[in-house]
Order: sequence, then structure tokens, then C-alpha cells
Amino acid sequence: MATTISVNKQSVAELLKTGRTKPFIIPEYQRPYAWTSEQVETLFEDIWEFATTIGGLDRNGSYFLGSIVSFENENSEQEIIDGQQRITSLFLLLRAIYTKLNKGDDVQTDAAQNFIRQIEPAIWRTDNRTGKVDYNNILLTSRVVDNEGNEILRNILKDGMANPDANDNYSKNYLLFQKLYDDHCAKSPLKVYDFIYALLNQAILLPICADSQDTALTIFSTLNNRGLPLSDADIFKAKIYNNLKDDEKEKFISQWKALEKEATEAHESIQQLFYYYMFYLRAKENDVSSTTPGVRKYYSTNKSERLFEPNLMERLKTVLNLWKVVNTNQDIPEENWDDDAKIRKALDILTSYPNEYWKYPVINYYLSHRNREMFNTEFLLFLNKLIEELMTRFLLFPNINAVKSDIMKLNAKIINDPHPDFDFREIDKSLLESQIRVPHRNIVRMLMKCYAYNHQEQLLPDNWQLEHILPRKWQESYFPDVDAEKVYEMIEHIGNKTPFERKLNIIASNGYFKKKQQEYQKSKIEVTKILIASTNNDWTLENIEHRDKIVATEIMQLLQDWESNYQKNRSNATLPTEEDLAMIEKFKQKGWI
Repeated sequence: MATTISVNKQSVAELLKTGRTKPFIIPEYQRPYAWTSEQVETLFEDIWEFATTIGGLDRNGSYFLGSIVSFENENSEQEIIDGQQRITSLFLLLRAIYTKLNKGDDVQTDAAQNFIRQIEPAIWRTDNRTGKVDYNNILLTSRVVDNEGNEILRNILKDGMANPDANDNYSKNYLLFQKLYDDHCAKSPLKVYDFIYALLNQAILLPICADSQDTALTIFSTLNNRGLPLSDADIFKAKIYNNLKDDEKEKFISQWKALEKEATEAHESIQQLFYYYMFYLRAKENDVSSTTPGVRKYYSTNKSERLFEPNLMERLKTVLNLWKVVNTNQDIPEENWDDDAKIRKALDILTSYPNEYWKYPVINYYLSHRNREMFNTEFLLFLNKLIEELMTRFLLFPNINAVKSDIMKLNAKIINDPHPDFDFREIDKSLLESQIRVPHRNIVRMLMKCYAYNHQEQLLPDNWQLEHILPRKWQESYFPDVDAEKVYEMIEHIGNKTPFERKLNIIASNGYFKKKQQEYQKSKIEVTKILIASTNNDWTLENIEHRDKIVATEIMQLLQDWESNYQKNRSNATLPTEEDLAMIEKFKQKGWI
């Protein structure tokens, strides 16, 4: 079916009056009204200046206020996708003017009554026959989820009163509009009606009405350059909220707020949690396609049934617990693996993989098996095996998509098997050691972590940097008999690099080994301090070659040990029977695991 879009330039009065037959709705998924006093003043002053210089009663002209993107929902309402802040402010401004006109000394004048009559059908429904105003039937309604301001806005538009001590933006901005109006009336009383006329008839909006919510959101994303567009999570929140019984809504909002706050503190977002969880659901459905669907499209299929799972919020919180540990080293009281130093180191190594594909099997494994008695042991073996597979393949084939299809197959295997077969494509590992010595730049940090963590229990400090022992900026006199290209090549070898605290690295600067030894000694990173004990007072190309061998041999041994340990554990594991798998799936469907 073809997409239809209606675009029709209208004055403020013309547009707002369409609300008499198709009321304006600020939908549940929109963010709360957030205009600041500065934005309110800018709107008022700009229109006032236009009205008194270019427009007004005796001049032609137009002042463009921007676009309003909406679609007509199933209740014949204009559901605002973009422009809710602007249209809400216009309603508040018109209500402020209306209140002032009705209380002014000249309320009985023909001019005042004329503009009172023009404003009324732009705010309230009026009887077509008698023109009588129904002050309870307001043309704009906010339904933003769990926003007490919805009722505040309604009361302001209905009664024209706001609490001067209130802190909500509706009240503050309404009272500011009144003050600005009073101030300008006092200074230029003869220009007030020019201002009201220009606001109603010469301030122009461009309403863009789409045939569906998806079309309207697409238009919004294309036009919007003023801030973040509505996220998929905003849409999901509204859909879940509307699907709940009344006595369930308060609990849901409390859960959502808590999850949103905790996600932000963990450097994640609810939007991202839905994305992560999608890979778990896809794995359960045995979806191994390497094409990743859009999050909103995925959760909206089958009448959004995935959003209405009774344990969805608990599952998202569980996903977040994993990232609390990974991103911010938080302790999770309800978990018993989070203080395992080896698991934390393995997860930290994975965070330096060049893309996010490592996250999906880790999430799936965690969600599927975290309640197993031997989870800590099995999780560590799985993580180390994942490191070995991902790092080996990137070393030999530094392409971010090289493992995508393999990862998707692994995701599905993980769901019912704590010791899944890594059925990755066969590769020739004969060149692996040489690639470790001269690795692709995007895998160096991962290699350095593997090497460093083989020598220490604690995590590397935050903001550590890769230190070039022989500095990149070297003097030719230091190697008078060596080809310069050879030196430049050796500088990027793994043997010439070490993790180093940022502050110490700044102090060490681009000095040579003799100068930097003192700073190396202050380091709390074991492999950096080892440099002092294993080297004389100089650092030559021979030293780099020697350390190349040490580091590469050690990492090769780690990879072999991780592979061997995983396969040994897998062969000793008792695999679940078909009956066991059926029971596990039954428990999962009931939300018990």
C-alpha cells in the first residue's frame, strides 16, 4: 500500500481550529513538556518583533514557526509525533492572552471581544450553531505516561490559573507568558492587538499529516535536527502501559523509571537493553539469520506480543545486571559470580574486541544458564573459549563481519546447552604466532589485556594507554646503521608495546627507555614493571624481537589452554536429554527460569 502524506500550510488559528473535529493528542510515548524560559521568551519576542515591524493588523507578511508532524489515529485524533513542544507552548500562550483580555480594563471594547472570539475556537470546542464555548472540552490533551503535568496542563487551559510556586514547566511557562504580555502591554499598549492578530493569522505552521505512526516517525527522523528523535523504547513503554490493567500500571512505571535510571548509571539505555534482549529471543526462536532486524519492527510483529511477556521487565533488568559489572564494575547483590576476578578479566578482554558481536553470545549464555550450580566455572570456560575463537579469527582475518554468521549459529546453540559446540568455520592457524607479533591495530588492546591478565589478578586501571617502549618519535642517531623503515615497522610490533597508566604515560612522554624506567617502576601493571627487571638500561630492536617471542609464546599458550580446557569440560559434561530440554523450555515459557 502506498504511503500518503498531507502537507498544507496553515496559520496558527487555522491549524488549532482543526482540533474541533480531530483533537490534538500528545501520545503516551512522547517525552514530557520541556521548554525552558529562554525558549518561551524567544518565541514571544520573535512574534512581537514581527508583529510590530513586518506584520500586524495593517501589513501583510508571515512568520514561519516550523512543522508539526502527526497522523490520524484510530480514534480520529491528531497524534503529534513532532512539534509537541511548540504546539503546547502556543496553547499556553493563547490561554495566557485570553485570560489577560478577559481581565483587562478594555475587555468590553470591540477589539478585545473580537480577539476573545477568535481565540476561543483555537483552544476549546465551540458549538457550531450557537458559538457557545465548552471550557471542559479542550482541543489539546497530553497523555504522556506517568506525567502529572497532564492534569496540570488541562487545568491551566480550562481555568486559566497556575500555581506561582509550582515547579512544572507548564505552570512556569504559562505564568511567564502572562508576565511577558503584561510587560509589553505596559510599554507599548497600542501594539498589543497587532501582536495577537499576527500570532493567530500571520504566524504560519506547516502541518505534515501521515497515514500511519510509522510513516510519521520516519518523517520526524528525517526532519528532526534539533535533538534526539523518539526512541523505540518510548514507543514500547506506551504500548506496554496501554496493554496493562489499571492496577498494574503504577508498578510498571516504577519499574521503568528504576530501570532507566540504573541503565544510565551503567552507561547503557533501555533502548539498548531491548536490542540486547532481541538477540536472546531470536536465539530461542532458532533465528540464525545474519541480517539484524530493526528493533521496533522486531518487537511490533504479531501485534507486539513480545512486549507483553509478563516477565519482560525482569529479563531486561537481568540483562542490565551483566552490563553493570562489565561497564562499571558494580557488585550485584543477587548474583554470585560478579566478584570472580577471572570472569571479570575475561569480560574485560572481550570489551576490547573490535565490534559488538561478542556481546550477543555472552548475553544469551548469561540469561540461559546463570542459575546453574556450576555457572561460575562454566561461564569462565565459555568466555575464554569465546575470546580464543574471536581473537584467533580477527588476527588472521581482520574483518569485522568475519564471524557474524558463526556467532548467530552459536547464539541458538547456547540456549539449551551450557557447553555449546563452537561450530565456527575451519581456519589455518599456522600463521597465528607471526600475526600476534605484528597484529592489526584494532586487536592490540585485546592482546595486551590477555598478556597483562596472565600476570595479575586485579583489573587494569581505567584509562590505561598503549605505551610504545621505543617511542614513535625516535631520532635517526639512535639507530645510525639500521634502515629507517625497519625501525618504523618494529615500533608497531607487539613486543614494543605495554599497557601503561595514562598519568604516568603523560609524564614519560616520548622519552627513551633510560628516561622512562623510573615511571615504569611506579606502574601498578605487572607486565610493565617486569620490563625493568628483564632489561638492561637500553631498549634496542633486539629487545623488541626478544619480547615479541615472549609475548607471542605466552598468548599462544593461553589460547591453547582455553581451547583444551573447554573441550575437556565439554567432553566430561552430561548433556541434557530431549526430555530435559523439553522441561527446561516449559519452565522458561512459564517464566520460572
